[in-house]
Amino acid sequence: MDHDERLEVKFCAGQAPVQVADGLRLEGYASLFGQPDQGGDCVQPGAFARALARLKARGGSVKMLWQHDPAEPIGVWEEIVEDARGLYVKGRLLPEVARAREAAALIGAGAIDGLSIGYRTIAAERDGKGQRLLSELELWEVSLVTFPMLREARVAAKSGGPEAEAWRALAAVLRNASAEMAARVAPA
Repeated sequence: MDHDERLEVKFCAGQAPVQVADGLRLEGYASLFGQPDQGGDCVQPGAFARALARLKARGGSVKMLWQHDPAEPIGVWEEIVEDARGLYVKGRLLPEVARAREAAALIGAGAIDGLSIGYRTIAAERDGKGQRLLSELELWEVSLVTFPMLREARVAAKSGGPEAEAWRALAAVLRNASAEMAARVAPA
């Protein structure tokens, strides 16, 4: 049985874009049970249960980070639940945080759509194929990322709210400003 003191993250190349209706509210699966990721790890049902119970008992929280950077919290996870499918998360970006506004624009444009977990392995075993079966994890954070290690770990949007059009407009403004700045910097 493996026991690892290091903080690990699931981060690698991703796939299909997600559609976002409301740039502030996010939900999706940060981890799915029984599906090997690109590193050969497979999270088992129940892997998060003890850690989530301990966190709840002490009033702690799992952080929402940008690209696993502990210096870049961008929102709050309001609900984290282990269900039959995996680790479901639901939260909101904080518009008062500049990086969160950027994240909302990137999500709205389809440039970012991945979720990734930062955790410490408490218990794991290797199967006969060399795959690591993760049976107990201490969850530290769930990040919005460009490339999730588990390709199916994606942001899904929670629809509703009049802010959606404003966030789409903000995404367009940021795209245009970025293009203008690139044109000014480019050599003539």
